Amino acid sequence: MSIGIVGWGFYVPDKILTNADLEKMVDTTDEWITTRTGIKTRRIAPSDMAVSDMAAAAAQRALDKCGLSAKQIDVIIVATITPDMFFPSSACFVQSKIGAENAACFDVSAACSGFIYALELGRNFLCNKKYKNVMVIGAEKLSVITDWQDRGTCVLFGDGAGAVILSEVKSGGIISCYLGSDGTQSELLFLPGGGSRNPASEDTVKNKMHFLKMRGNELFKFAVRIMADSAEEVLKQAGLKKSDIKYLIPHQANSRIIWATAKKLDLDESQVFVNIDRYGNMSSASSAVALCEILESKDIKRGDKLLMVAFGGGLTWGSSIIEVS
Repeated sequence: MSIGIVGWGFYVPDKILTNADLEKMVDTTDEWITTRTGIKTRRIAPSDMAVSDMAAAAAQRALDKCGLSAKQIDVIIVATITPDMFFPSSACFVQSKIGAENAACFDVSAACSGFIYALELGRNFLCNKKYKNVMVIGAEKLSVITDWQDRGTCVLFGDGAGAVILSEVKSGGIISCYLGSDGTQSELLFLPGGGSRNPASEDTVKNKMHFLKMRGNELFKFAVRIMADSAEEVLKQAGLKKSDIKYLIPHQANSRIIWATAKKLDLDESQVFVNIDRYGNMSSASSAVALCEILESKDIKRGDKLLMVAFGGGLTWGSSIIEVS
């Protein structure tokens, strides 16, 4: 049974935060940001826009693309680390906003790998033939967990959402998937405040524990290794060679990580899709938006194979090969 993408759509907020804007906020320069990250601009959601608002906008565009009604969606999975609230799930809010009254709904928390995790969950829901249409969304509002006085992290992140609809297809679809994690490395990228370990208090707010924390140098070394290893593993599982891949869609965390990964995989620059310069790192939404942009491209045709790979807090990682249906 082949499970593929029949609809897709993405949403990014209108507000653009440039490197020049950041120069006025923290001690940094456009040259420093561009050289070290590859980022020029990122999108920032307004204060009254929640993750489910962006996710619902992307979801509606995905429905419009394939002509399905919201009532035909059986399951909604939202990958996010910035949900509207602890509960209900952001997926439930999306269900309400788009009118998907027949859908089962839940969120997935796997940080930047979340969209690939959710894709594999969605594929398995459909493989048992109990469901017909699964909506998978990657959506983040990282601007609310970013310390805008920390020049080491505030230059990296942005907001956005991407959605796909999975259904049975005649050929192609999701060929292979590989997922992994290493909980012993959790403190390389995490958000310490707000949960049961450090519930919200005057001290957690005072100590900025509700902002994400990152050990960049150690994470960089891990990312380059695990992105390449994960890509190699999913190719092996699929019985494919690197030359079979039309595009590598790497997690848009840092341009140096992206190109180091491409070099390890011996991929030509033309085979690597990059949008970090326009959007920054949107965590789980990065893979989702990048996939949607590629599927919109006139350069893509049926039979082309796309290799997605991501890493994130947990630490988690995942890779997936999709043949365009």
